[in-house]
Amino acid sequence: MPKTEANPIELGTQAADFLLPDAHGALHRLTDFDTRPALLVTFLSNRCPFVLLIREQLAAFAREYADKGLQVVAVNANDHEAQPEETLARIGEEVEAHGYVFPYLKDASQETAKAYGAACTPEFFLFDGDRRLVYHGQFDDARPGNGKPVTGADLRAAADAALNGKKPATPQNPSIGCNIKWTTGNEPEWFSHAA
Repeated sequence: MPKTEANPIELGTQAADFLLPDAHGALHRLTDFDTRPALLVTFLSNRCPFVLLIREQLAAFAREYADKGLQVVAVNANDHEAQPEETLARIGEEVEAHGYVFPYLKDASQETAKAYGAACTPEFFLFDGDRRLVYHGQFDDARPGNGKPVTGADLRAAADAALNGKKPATPQNPSIGCNIKWTTGNEPEWFSHAA
C-alpha cells in the first residue's frame, strides 16, 4: 500500500489562519478556537485506509479530550473532483456516521494544507495555548495490516502534556498515511508523485 510520511515541521511554528466551510455552510477560522488551552488541527480523508483504521478511535479521543480542554478541528484538502468521496457533502456524511464532535472543514483551494505543510492523511498538528506547534506526530503505531491496536497513545500523551502546560516528549514519530491528493498544477514544491 503506498504511503507518505508527514513533512518535518519545526516545533514552535505558529498555527496558520484559515477560513473554511463545514457541510452546513458555516465558515470557521482559527480565531474561533481561541478559548481553549490546546488545539489539534488534523488533516483527514474520507477514503484513505490509514484514516479509516483510526476514525472511530479519533472520534472517541476528541469526545474524551473535549472535556479536558482540547479543541479539535479537521480539514479535508483532497481534490474532490478527482476523488468524489472527498466532497463537502461526503464530509457531512462522515461527521454524522462517525460521531465527530469537531468541525470537519473543506479546504477546496488547498491553501490551508499548504500553509500547514500537510503532506498526508491522517496528519496531526497540536498547538499550545499560544497556538505554537508542540506536537506533529502520529496518532499511534497502528497501520493497516500491521495488527497493532488503535489506541491513540502517542497523541494522547502529547495532548496530556500540552493541556498541563508541558512540552510533549521528543522525538516525535511522524504520521504516515495517504498523500494529500493535490489538484493538477497545485502541487507544492516538495510533493512527490511516488507516494
